[in-house]
Amino acid sequence: MADLFLSYKSEDRPSVRPLVEALTADGLTVWWDAHIEAGAEWRHAIQTELDLARCVLVVWTRRSVGPQGRFVRDEATRALRRGVYLPVLIEKVEPPLGFGEIQALSLVGWKGDRADPRYQAVLAAARAVVSGAARPAGAGHVAGRPAVGRRAMIGGGAALGVVALGGTGWWLTGRGGARTDSIAVLPFANLSGDPARAYFSDGIAEELRGALARIAGLKVAARTSSEKVRDADVKEAASKLDVAHVLTGSVRKGDGTIRVAAQLVDGRDGLETWSQSYDRPEGDALKLQTGIAESVANALSLTLGTAKAMLGGTTNPAAYDAYLRGVAILTISEAAFRARLVAFESAIAADPNFAAAHANRAFWMGIAAGESPPEESAALLAGGKVAAARAIALAPTLPLGHIALGRVQQTGLDVRGADASYRKALSLPGVSARDLSTAAGFESYLGRGAEALALADRAINLDPLNPGPVRRRIDVLYHNRRYREALAATAIYDRANPDTPSHPYLTAMALIFSGDPKAALPVAARSEEAWVRYTCEAIAFAKLGDRAGSDRALAQLKATGSGSYQLAEVHAMRGETELAFAQLAQAVAVRDPGLIELKTDPAVDSLRPDPRFTAIMAGLGFPAV
Repeated sequence: MADLFLSYKSEDRPSVRPLVEALTADGLTVWWDAHIEAGAEWRHAIQTELDLARCVLVVWTRRSVGPQGRFVRDEATRALRRGVYLPVLIEKVEPPLGFGEIQALSLVGWKGDRADPRYQAVLAAARAVVSGAARPAGAGHVAGRPAVGRRAMIGGGAALGVVALGGTGWWLTGRGGARTDSIAVLPFANLSGDPARAYFSDGIAEELRGALARIAGLKVAARTSSEKVRDADVKEAASKLDVAHVLTGSVRKGDGTIRVAAQLVDGRDGLETWSQSYDRPEGDALKLQTGIAESVANALSLTLGTAKAMLGGTTNPAAYDAYLRGVAILTISEAAFRARLVAFESAIAADPNFAAAHANRAFWMGIAAGESPPEESAALLAGGKVAAARAIALAPTLPLGHIALGRVQQTGLDVRGADASYRKALSLPGVSARDLSTAAGFESYLGRGAEALALADRAINLDPLNPGPVRRRIDVLYHNRRYREALAATAIYDRANPDTPSHPYLTAMALIFSGDPKAALPVAARSEEAWVRYTCEAIAFAKLGDRAGSDRALAQLKATGSGSYQLAEVHAMRGETELAFAQLAQAVAVRDPGLIELKTDPAVDSLRPDPRFTAIMAGLGFPAV
């Protein structure tokens, strides 16, 4: 006699198996129809085990609640009569009529992680039913009065729908059905039992995205958006990411071995179309992406051609592990920057020919150079240029190598060089959402508004749940002088992303140029960056005719040690032409990165008719639009 009888629809077996394995690992004996021996009277065996089991765990899915789920409903009815019924959802469905009074526990989106609180709730409930003890609160109890009435829930549906739409792709309304040649790789579950190893399972998924992105014609959803639907069921994830297929799986790493289980699922109906498990020695982890990517490509009737998984990669396990630690750092701060550099430098030390590590190191050095004092910036730019050149020499067709070089050149005000580097990157297969977003900003600074918007939209299409590309699109709208559109997009964005608000500088300046400098003041005051607040306040007060207020803000801006370019903007907006040109000359002398905006910056429009402005533009190498 087993502790637990598992009732489910046989077509759901691949999805149910991780639950069986987890419950067994946690000490429960589980009987399910996979145990029926050849030749056994299967109906008799099922009825016997069903009647003897201390707990009957019923898995509700679209199949088991549908017309073909009669046997599951019959088994659930028997369990309900005996008082041993424990319902679990692995898809977002309503249990059939007659079973709604018992609250079902949700495992929607669960991938086998035994530390997951949702699984722990199921385990606790199962143990309670088996032992005859009281069930934990909320674990399969009779449902009480709902906190929200039915009428209120129905009436609030429209409002909830607007919020959800705002957070999951409002900028792409009007899209048709998902392209059949599109896929998302969801984060692989970390089953190692050690949360510190999550970077490895996430890294496996990211490298698979890179491998699949190099298949010509295949759209691959980007990392940030894919991670936002980590806990969603497959159909919901496919809908939010606008893809036809979803690749998901798990990674178990320990005792010198790695087990990767991968499943390819049709996003329209949630049916599995391919699955496979890979057991490898830990040192062979680098070969897994190729095998999985090739299998997925075959399942999609595509071909990898000459593409290789992890282009610009490594065969050194230590280098690969360090690299994954670096790409797992997603925050923007000085500490995060240093941690990234340490990780990528460790990867390069272990394998000097690891092109992707060189490229990532160069990219982040270019970013940091724009935020550093002149002496530190010069060293970062020099190092970034060497790292990017090394990446390109090792892997000429790796887009990130050229994007990294372009970002270093952009910060160093090598406009022509950055233009060539970005264009080269965009001509290569496998370009990422980050690559597209970076290039979009540069195109907008050069006055190529239509091209910039097209790139921003492509980035959003690849990474629809990532706030970064959407903020970039607002930046592009601003530099296109489309202030009303930028403000409207910002308002929607801020409502949908309260934890990652849009840049207050763009909002305040768009308000100023829309003729509402008074509204810009509270926006500027909320900024945590002093240069943003005082730049915008100095300009807004000047537009309001408050010279004293503008003078105070300008003095505070100077006290922060802000760059010459911000001071030039303020003086230009205050009508102080000579002071503005003096600051521009200083900005050119110290290679102030802010000068990259000179061509399209509306704050310096009053200076454009002056021949000195034309000379500065020519000296910086800005091309004609």
